[in-house]
Amino acid sequence: MTSVTQSVDVEVPVHVAYNQWTQFEEFPRFMGGVESITQLDDTHLRWEISVDGVKRDYETEITEQHPDERVAWRSADGSHAGVITFHRLSDSSARVTAQLDWKPEGVAEHVGALIGTDDRQVKHDLKRFKEFIEQRGQESGGWRGDVPRKS
Repeated sequence: MTSVTQSVDVEVPVHVAYNQWTQFEEFPRFMGGVESITQLDDTHLRWEISVDGVKRDYETEITEQHPDERVAWRSADGSHAGVITFHRLSDSSARVTAQLDWKPEGVAEHVGALIGTDDRQVKHDLKRFKEFIEQRGQESGGWRGDVPRKS
């Protein structure tokens, strides 16, 4: 299993950062390799990704979600899971932390994990999220529902 933890501080209130993060279908605007996300219902998403010419489709389930605090998920096949946490720094700023765990597939993914490609990608995606939300200054929408922790 490979793990990455990265954080970024954003100059928007924590509720703005959280609300924007719940707009999953907008992830392709700031996440490299994500071609599309379709929200199937409140807790299920279909992802289409393409990384280095390798295309994959998979489903994820939100396993825990609490407004302004966290969004956790896992893939249906168990190959990856993660959590995004939101921390209030001040009335106008927040820290967004991504913690991801996954099983690399194939030689290229194993090598990428060993040389830190995945870590750099997550760092870059969080930087692009920062730019995206700070340029907007407000969220494009938000889902404030609560999903109790699923084991």
